[in-house]
Amino acid sequence: MRRTLVPLITTPPLPPTLGSVVHSLQGETMGTTWSVKLVADAARRLSPLQDLIQAQLDIVVAQMSTWEPDSDLSRFNKAAAGTWHLLPDEFFTVLSYALNVAQASDGAYDPTAGALVNAWGFGPTRRYNEAGFVAPTRAALDFARAQCGWQRIQIDHITRRVLQPGNAYIDLSAIAKGYGVDQVARALLQRGFDSFLVEVGGELRGAGVKPDGQPWWVALENPLPTSSTSDAAASSVETIVALYNLSIATSGDYRRYFEDGATRFSHTIDPRSGEPIRHGLASVTVLHPDCMAADAWSTALGVMGAAQGLKYANQHDLVALFINRHEDGFDEHLSTSLTALLQ
Repeated sequence: MRRTLVPLITTPPLPPTLGSVVHSLQGETMGTTWSVKLVADAARRLSPLQDLIQAQLDIVVAQMSTWEPDSDLSRFNKAAAGTWHLLPDEFFTVLSYALNVAQASDGAYDPTAGALVNAWGFGPTRRYNEAGFVAPTRAALDFARAQCGWQRIQIDHITRRVLQPGNAYIDLSAIAKGYGVDQVARALLQRGFDSFLVEVGGELRGAGVKPDGQPWWVALENPLPTSSTSDAAASSVETIVALYNLSIATSGDYRRYFEDGATRFSHTIDPRSGEPIRHGLASVTVLHPDCMAADAWSTALGVMGAAQGLKYANQHDLVALFINRHEDGFDEHLSTSLTALLQ
């Protein structure tokens, strides 16, 4: 069965220029891949666009990667306690939004949880999939938790400076890809491209329509297996969305995890408990005009779980799809705002 989501369009899209075709570009960034499909004249040279897109994503890496020891973020994380730091505009914008989501979600999403991410082996060093890795001890977790807390970060919005309170380790991995998608979209719009589909590591943003007048149809991620009858029934529902001036981000416990005996440890860490989530939420997908927002909120709702997350999404008009794992298989939960998009 196919389920179709169509956003409310108040202004009909302009038809593409006669003779336009879909161009495809791709590359690598942030430890993953990126791709862009855009509508332009068939004779359009692609090499300048390739360089433009890569440059936008390279800015995100240079400023916000914990994997690059010389990035602006890595330098901030290593800075002395009590020091103020003037951040580049992009870094400041992302951190400011991340802290807003942390406050709004009551810490379900916390950009200062990097010490916990690292302790559980999902950071840039001593990773979960390397030989010799063991799950952190209670003492190690207590030490990591003491370094966390979004409330510790002070921002001066006038001077665009941020205070390093001491041993704060910021990790923007749950928001940087989405911001990178937005940056590429903005760069294309500024150069006159109004019909495109941008993707970075599975996060997407679409604008305009294709040469045939159709929107960019995208299928939402479905982590459900088909190993049993109940699972197969749930998996048979394919959800597609018309990605017209809309973004998609998905957070799921199936992407990166490790197992210790019968226990499964997801890469999604609950900053409030200091441990990987264990409430059974397999994935949550969020639709939003901005991919940065979709990225951050998919993480926050994923930490909350299906029950709390759905309640929060309904209270705050978030467009979200939850897939929950339980003993008998899987079930889905749609927020009210998402249900309103069904056609």
